[in-house]
Amino acid sequence: MKVAYLSDDRMTGGTVLEVKNLKTWFFTHRGIVKAVNGVDFALNKGECLCLVGESGCGKSVTALSILRLFDSPPGKIVEGEISYSGADLAKCPVEDLRKIRGKDIAMVFQNAQSALNPVFTIGDQIVEQIKTHMDVSKDAALQKARSLLSEMSIPQADRALKMYPHQMSGGMKQRAMIAMSLSCDPGILIADEPTTAVDVTIRAQIMHILGELKTNRKMSIIFITHDLSLVREIGDRAAVVYAGKVVEVAPVADILRNPAHPYTIGLIGCLPDISTELKRLPSIPGSTPNPIDIPTGCAFHPRCPKVMDVCRKVEPELLNISDVQAVACHLYDSQGSTK
Repeated sequence: MKVAYLSDDRMTGGTVLEVKNLKTWFFTHRGIVKAVNGVDFALNKGECLCLVGESGCGKSVTALSILRLFDSPPGKIVEGEISYSGADLAKCPVEDLRKIRGKDIAMVFQNAQSALNPVFTIGDQIVEQIKTHMDVSKDAALQKARSLLSEMSIPQADRALKMYPHQMSGGMKQRAMIAMSLSCDPGILIADEPTTAVDVTIRAQIMHILGELKTNRKMSIIFITHDLSLVREIGDRAAVVYAGKVVEVAPVADILRNPAHPYTIGLIGCLPDISTELKRLPSIPGSTPNPIDIPTGCAFHPRCPKVMDVCRKVEPELLNISDVQAVACHLYDSQGSTK
């Protein structure tokens, strides 16, 4: 199986994180929920890789799997590798993983209200993170926390340090969460739909902050979203996820200009276009499959306008169709009719 990378002249650095055939299943009384069912991608140094897809496609569970932050049981990584700095995060001891969480790889969660501890101040939570991973005094940690809140454009940082989460607006909580994730200067930041439940002004501020982190700190970012307009704004490459698998990966400009997988084409077709007259936006028929009962063959075939007989029987592999683009679709392999 070959996964597309950026070509040499567009690459921002070497590979810092590689995920191979990752499968995270949840064993429940109703059946096995195959939330992540064979994800493959690589993250390069200093790039922003966007994981894109509808809700329920496995994007967030993929992110949680990298740091093994899902509940276990019922969740379990049943197969695959997560290669980082010579270690396999899918199998390494929890003690070793705790040293990496927050320090080398940090995560901004989708819901800051749930992620922040309601009984501790924002300052206490950031300071605790710093002192857990760095040998500094409490005063030095407090000063760094104050500086980070200011960097996140939170007014009156000294006052914000003493605030509890419920005293902050949704946008302030999300920015405080980003500040906490940056407190130990991680090399990789995972942002799981960080603009959810904030207004358009705060969304613009958060996107600006993430863009500056990528540019100024040369930080590698995994940005999870269902909004392709955000992908266009911040992403270097995009990996389109469907039914727990990556079905297409390419540089953002290529994937928006020349999408290959019918699912990607459908997602882009749903984007509003200001140049067209007002009308109802198109939609992809049907819904994402139940992860307990994923269709045989290509999981997208019940919704695909280009479905062939082979699609219902044989699962396609992710194969390169150019130097920078890979797609999992029988339209482009030896079993399809157009090859």
